[in-house]
Amino acid sequence: MSEDTAAGILLAIDIGNTNVTLGLWQEGAWRQDWRVRTVHNKMPDEYAVLIRTFLRDADLTLKDVGRIVIASVVPPLTLAFNELCEHYFGKTPLIISNKINLGIGVDVESPEQVGADRIVNAAAAHILYGGAAIIIDFGTATTFDVLSADGRYIGGSIAPGIGISLDALVGRTSQLYKVTLEPPPSAIGRNTMHAIQSGLFLGYVEMINGMTRRIRLAMPNGEGEHAKVIATGGLAPLIAKHTDVIELIAPQLTLDGLRLIAELN
Repeated sequence: MSEDTAAGILLAIDIGNTNVTLGLWQEGAWRQDWRVRTVHNKMPDEYAVLIRTFLRDADLTLKDVGRIVIASVVPPLTLAFNELCEHYFGKTPLIISNKINLGIGVDVESPEQVGADRIVNAAAAHILYGGAAIIIDFGTATTFDVLSADGRYIGGSIAPGIGISLDALVGRTSQLYKVTLEPPPSAIGRNTMHAIQSGLFLGYVEMINGMTRRIRLAMPNGEGEHAKVIATGGLAPLIAKHTDVIELIAPQLTLDGLRLIAELN
């Protein structure tokens, strides 16, 4: 592969609490993406083995990657991946923080405390869609992030993800058990499985509806009335089928934010 071609290949890494997502951007498109479990104490060498294997499946080597950008909410793995990039790729990655050019303002009380993934999602929403927006990310936590019409991240809300809620429910009760995350036949569950699905799934949908309504009302200058509601994360398509507040589903929103910020820097 030529040096010019390699320089155009971007490896984007999103380190979350449950999964690490890696995307390979080449020639104007996501060529491939992969997900692995987040293991807080995994060594850089161990993740390097996985990445080398992924790249080999894409007919690439470590030397073929031109740029690397990382968003992380797991500090030990931020350090591990930085070491990995410098040792195996011979490159210093761009690590997302409020100190680099994000393409948006971060207008909150403690910018350094905002999760990198939330900033990245807001940046992607601003650059790709424009205008005021509410971004809902269905991850380990369910986050609502609010973007003003003039491109400022102004805050949001954090709730337990539906998976965490289910784990807590069955972990703290003797006679309840895990169920499939899907809507029950009725809001009135006539057996234990449907009762759990009613409270968990339908209750979660109503949380999305209610929080979106409250956030719209709280947005300054009446911007909430016209704010786009953009959803991302694994459960976004399923939840969107059962609520009318979600207008756009953007499965690659975080990866897109990473590559857009990389282009700005």
